[in-house]
Amino acid sequence: MYHILRVLLYRLWVVSTFTLFSSFIIFWLYGVLLAFTVLTFGITGILYNAQDLLLYYPNDPPDSRVFVLQPSNYKLPYESIKLKTKDGLKIHMFLILQATDSHRKPTMIFFHGNAGNMGQRLANVSGFYHKLNINVLLVEYRGYGLSEGSPSEQGLYIDAQSAFEYIMQRSDIDHSQIIVFGRSLGGAVAIDLASRPQYRERVWALIVENTFTSIPDMARVILKWRCLDWLPMFCHKNKYMSARKMRGVRCGTLVVCGSLDALVPPRMARALLARCGATVRRHAALPGAHDDTWTCSDYYPELQRFLELLPPLALPRPACAVHTV
Repeated sequence: MYHILRVLLYRLWVVSTFTLFSSFIIFWLYGVLLAFTVLTFGITGILYNAQDLLLYYPNDPPDSRVFVLQPSNYKLPYESIKLKTKDGLKIHMFLILQATDSHRKPTMIFFHGNAGNMGQRLANVSGFYHKLNINVLLVEYRGYGLSEGSPSEQGLYIDAQSAFEYIMQRSDIDHSQIIVFGRSLGGAVAIDLASRPQYRERVWALIVENTFTSIPDMARVILKWRCLDWLPMFCHKNKYMSARKMRGVRCGTLVVCGSLDALVPPRMARALLARCGATVRRHAALPGAHDDTWTCSDYYPELQRFLELLPPLALPRPACAVHTV
């Protein structure tokens, strides 16, 4: 009897020891796995949201959010406009109209690049005003300059749509001659606007300059990491899939780039134009230029020659709700 009890106690001890040891191992592995999972999701979340910091530079230079140079510094007549967007934010714009016959002149909606504010583009805008003889609406994205909010891909698209609807409500503007212009990031915003079914038949011309095919493509160019080729699309917070959207563009299109651009490869300009759905389309690679294409001597004449190619636009004009403040 004692022997049997001793065997049972021994077996119980073995089972208990094994169970305790196994429970410890499982708990340790589970804890490590849980900690690893939490750490992975945490780092992924940080990296996902940090993409905005790598793309949007509204504080470069540091005073860009508090000081915006006025068109009067370039002796340009202007209106300073606060516009309420579709989602309720107030964005800032400058409307620069020709002194005479503004209602007969083309009007450009200008979308700038990813840094600074619209006041820093006034030298270029002065060239458009004087050399192309057009009106210009400069749009300040949310989170830039004196506009409310913070930048995001969908937010910038909404800002562009709100600006377009505003200009189509102006009685002193020729609605059949609306030019949508964008440089760098602004080119992606312009392409999105001009490709949307509700807007593309109302845009007379699209001009994009030093513009990329997409943010994932630019990430591969800048970082040169092979692993990015296999990175799922949902990992990119900002996509700006411009090459894909170009198929929806119907208006006359000019794609401008610098032949020596070291940031956005000129091949991206050719790729954009190759996918463009417009009948009238041109590519202008300005020799010797980098990202300073607008300073080239042939820049404004190239744009003028393109605009002279475009036929008049037959335009339906549905009413759009606009809220100015």
